Amino acid sequence: MADMGAFRDAVTAWAAGGPAGPARELAERLSVRTVVLLEGPSDAAAVEALAGSRGRDLEAEGICVLAMGGAMSVGRFTQLLGPPGLDLRLTGLCDEAERPYYTRGLERAGAAQQGFFVCAADLEDELIRALGVTRVEELIREEGDLRALQIFLQQPAQRGRTARQQLRRFLGTKKGRKIHYGRVLVEALTPDRVPAPLEDLLGTL
Repeated sequence: MADMGAFRDAVTAWAAGGPAGPARELAERLSVRTVVLLEGPSDAAAVEALAGSRGRDLEAEGICVLAMGGAMSVGRFTQLLGPPGLDLRLTGLCDEAERPYYTRGLERAGAAQQGFFVCAADLEDELIRALGVTRVEELIREEGDLRALQIFLQQPAQRGRTARQQLRRFLGTKKGRKIHYGRVLVEALTPDRVPAPLEDLLGTL
């Protein structure tokens, strides 16, 4: 049975030079109406975790959360999924440093009015700031990664960084860790502490 994962795979294959037909067929069959374009899978994990905590099933609502595999891919995906292609509504998150890629991609696809929500550094930094360093360290301990963090902090390269910068770097040091903590950190948030870009994104879906 086709699901949103199949649609994501079809879109990714299309973006890599494959045929458009499977993505078009699945978009119609699944009644896809909106695509949330995100840089990577850790962002997708965070968005899905927040939606789940609010009792929402984005797939059932026709909303596809899609990790593009890098900000520079946004131009390609907006062409395929926006007005020139499937003509779906586009939204998502981006880092401040990547804003120009998203602005150009949306403008070239004729979807500039649809807009993205911007994180100051990245979503991990937003989550660490919202929770606070102490709470994030508690979560790392609860997840069994305290020893790994302690070893990481002993590295000379970490000595000049703030505690928040160190935690942000730590989350990206092992494959799959950012994805895991994207969900863990969001699930630890109280409703009044959700970072504005993430809250605003979900509010538009």
